[in-house]
Parts: sequence; C-alpha cells; structure tokens
Amino acid sequence: MKHFHILMFTLLISTCMFSQNIQVKKFNSTELNNERFLKIYIPPSYETDATKMYPLTIVLDSEYLFDVYVGNAILFANNEEAPEQIIVGINQNYRNERYEDCSYLEENSYPTQQGEKFYRFIRSELFQYFEENYRISPFKSIVGNTLTANFTNYFLVEDYPAFNAFININPYYALDMPTMLQTKITSLNGENIYYYLSNTKYNLDKWKNSINTVNTLLSTINNPKLKYKFDSFDNSSKTASIGQAIPSALAFIFEMYSAISKEEFDTNIKHLSPPDAIAYLENKYVEIEYLFGSNLKIREQDIFAIESIILDKENGDYLLNFGEMINKLYKESPIGDYYIGRFYETGNKLKLALRYYKNGYMKLPEGDPNADGYYENIERVLNKRDGTYIDPTIEN
Repeated sequence: MKHFHILMFTLLISTCMFSQNIQVKKFNSTELNNERFLKIYIPPSYETDATKMYPLTIVLDSEYLFDVYVGNAILFANNEEAPEQIIVGINQNYRNERYEDCSYLEENSYPTQQGEKFYRFIRSELFQYFEENYRISPFKSIVGNTLTANFTNYFLVEDYPAFNAFININPYYALDMPTMLQTKITSLNGENIYYYLSNTKYNLDKWKNSINTVNTLLSTINNPKLKYKFDSFDNSSKTASIGQAIPSALAFIFEMYSAISKEEFDTNIKHLSPPDAIAYLENKYVEIEYLFGSNLKIREQDIFAIESIILDKENGDYLLNFGEMINKLYKESPIGDYYIGRFYETGNKLKLALRYYKNGYMKLPEGDPNADGYYENIERVLNKRDGTYIDPTIEN
C-alpha cells in the first residue's frame, strides 16, 4: 500500500508538471476549410537551451491518446531512455471528425476526398507550421488507435515516408492495407523505419485477423531498413492495451537513444575489435545527435561497456585512443589519464606512464575513497623504474 501511494503521488506530480507545458491552439486549416484544435506539449528545456532540437510526434485521437503518450514520454526522457519530444495532439472526437478524417474507399482502400484533405493538413500545413516555428529534429513519429492507426500507414506507403516511426495500436486495417504495406516495406531503401504494432484478443475477429496477417507479412520481410515490433496483449481490454502499447513502443523506437544494454552489447559490440568498438560508440552518439537533436556526451556507462574489449583484445594497443577519447569528453575525470598511463606502462615507457598516472591522481578530489587505489599505479611504475618491482602474479 505504501508503494501504491508513492506511485500515485509520483504520477500526480508528473501530471501537474507536464500540464503546465501544454498549450491548446486553434489552428485555421486551409485544407480542411475549418478550425481544428491542437494540444501541444513543449519540453521544459525548450526555453533554457536555445540550440537543442526536438523530435516531433503527431498523436491522432488526441482526446484518448495524448495524455498517455505525453506522460510516458516524460518518464522515458527523465530516465534518459528517450529524447525529449515536441508532441502535437489533434482533437478528432468533438464532432466525431475521426470518421471523416480517416475514412477510406472500400474499392481500393485509399483515403476518401475528405481523408486526402486530412492527409494534406498533416503533411503540408502542420509540418510547415512546426518546422517554421519550432526547433524540430529530422525524426518524426505518428501515433494512432483503431481507425486512426490505419490512417497513419498512408504516410508510410507514399513514395517518401513522412515519418520515421509509426505506432499502430489495434489498427482497423483497410482491406488492401496489408498488401500495400508488404509492397512498400520490401522496397524500403532510405532512412530506417520503426513500425510498432499491437493486438488484443478483445478485438473483433475481423480486425484481429487482419492485424495477425500484417504481423506475419512484416515478420517475414528481410529488409534491414525495417525495425519492427509486435505485441499481443491477450489479457488486456482494448482500452487497457493502450496504456501498455505506448511505453512498449517508446522503448522499442528509442532503444538507440538509451545507454548500451546487455542485449545491444551482445548483439552489436561483443565481437568487435577495439577500433571498431570505439567507432561504434562514437557513431551511436553522432546518430543520436542527428536524428533526435540531442547533443549528448558519450555516457560514462557506455564507455565502461566497451572497456573489456579495449583491455582484453589486441594487447591493449588501443588504450591510448580510448584514453584520449575519454579525456576529450571528461576533462576533469582521471579515467582517461589512467588508460593512457596503462598504455605507456604496457609498452614499458615508464616516464610517460608516470606522467599520466600523476595527472589522473591530481584530478581526484580531496578525500576521494579511490585515491589510495589510484596511487598504487604511481608506486608500481616508480618501482619498475627503480628495478624494485615484484610482479605479484609470479610465484617465488
């Protein structure tokens, strides 16, 4: 019960905080020939960091999905598992606009005339407005549920997909949409596309079967440009599954932004050579900056994630490169000097090793509990230089 109260208090604080950053805007649309209401979430850092760019997320069915998405986005960003996002919700349920906005023709599954107008409203008007008035990074996501989830796919099957990530929650796929998706995704050759799909046993058989058909098709497509995840929430109602699908989708789509996980290490890094491991780490953060507009320093935990490769492979020949990279990122840390000192000690260049070990030792704050352990490096090199060092690994 105590943990429940703590959780509820945390959720209440989070709700209060993000509600202060939400604007409601009346948008006069030329394409729709009417006014539409938008909810816009702007991260707190937007006003304090004038150089930072932000991914843009468009949320359809805003009345149902917006708050759930924003709450999860804040949680993920605060835990450095996703970048901060500018999130735009489109209200579609005041006069049941969603049915006209997202309608399609039975004979070919393409949008109706009204659906095409709504498509252009997003593709042209909203994109232009937010790109001209906000600092938007290249990465864009779109979120929909049931009928509006089907509509998100029209932005994927076009010649140049408008979004990088598509979150389809219990989609009501048009009859020809599975085939359209299969054709498009087979031929993807540009930026990576992140496609999230969810189902629940409480969907009607018609929709459940079409979702399973799409899952089967996408699971068998061998195209490295497609990043795909499917969830089946068999014990959840359609409403409850929304609250499960959104955080699952965020974790999947922004996995690259997160610190290196054990799975990422085992799959992508474990078998690399030291220079390739260093390059992988540097490229990861270059891509994070390009896609998400987040100028992150390489996290210390990611540096330590590849430490074993640098130390254990190729006789430590890349300790120098590793140490120099760390010194460039964390000038006040003794870690980079330690690795450079170790490099020179391994090569028996004791004068240089001593210099870097001393540099690192001087960076330690007074009273640091690691000081004695670090100073042992200096003593070891001094003993080697004076010929009094005894290797503890060699038996007498």
